[in-house]
Amino acid sequence: MYLLLVGYCVIIAVASVFGGSLPQFVRFTHRRVQFVISFVSGVMLGVALLHLLPHAISELGRVSTAMIACLAGLLIMFFLIRLFNFHSHDVGSECEQHHEHSQVCQGLHEHLAEIEHHPGLGGKQISWFGLCVGLGLHTLLDGLALAAAYQVEMSHGQLAGLGTFLAIALHKPLDAFAITSLMKARGWSTRQQTVVNLVFATVCPLGALLFVVTLNQSLEYQTILLGLALAFSAGVFLCISLGDLLPEVHFHSHDRIWLSIMLLLGVAVAFGIEHLPGHSHDALVR
Repeated sequence: MYLLLVGYCVIIAVASVFGGSLPQFVRFTHRRVQFVISFVSGVMLGVALLHLLPHAISELGRVSTAMIACLAGLLIMFFLIRLFNFHSHDVGSECEQHHEHSQVCQGLHEHLAEIEHHPGLGGKQISWFGLCVGLGLHTLLDGLALAAAYQVEMSHGQLAGLGTFLAIALHKPLDAFAITSLMKARGWSTRQQTVVNLVFATVCPLGALLFVVTLNQSLEYQTILLGLALAFSAGVFLCISLGDLLPEVHFHSHDRIWLSIMLLLGVAVAFGIEHLPGHSHDALVR
């Protein structure tokens, strides 16, 4: 019954471990990182508006309730980002304005190092542990979104939860990469980075498991819980795409056309998934 969901979780965990291990072997250029971020932003934006929110409205039967839950997800994720400072969007524009710091834009290692000492952060030091906790909570919510999307689509086709899975699987390596990159910059050993990376990779499956167990223990309220979880997840995805990822690329004067194309390509992927056979929301409307 949950075999596909288990498969999703395994792939996401493997993708996360892969992303977290990259700092040991690869130095990504700033340009490539921005392309990936722009594409993932488009996927998450499309999944939130074309996939999660329509499902939530269908399950709840009331647009107002779905939008309140969506707003709650957006605000909670916004304050999590503010509290744990997942990313900084000042570095890219700073690199563009000051050419003497252009080497900072050559990779995420320099990007993170600049964040740590950037005066625009008020002197606040970014701890890898704070980053890990913040992204861990974020990843738990991703697990909830995946399980909710899978649960509600399970009886409507063979590709249940595909859009949500794709958005998470593309985004999770970036999160793991950020954590282990900062650990490496702080001088933590390869073994310690590997342990944290493996633990972080289990968080999303854990979130999915917790939601499935909770849902099966609350059969009487299953439809309401599913609807609220989907709408809440839509808000989380919207906040991540519009408030966290897109500002990383919005303030860059370089590659504006290509970054925009990558964003639209991500939205097109989400749109295409929603129009696969047996994946329409029209059949779910009551």
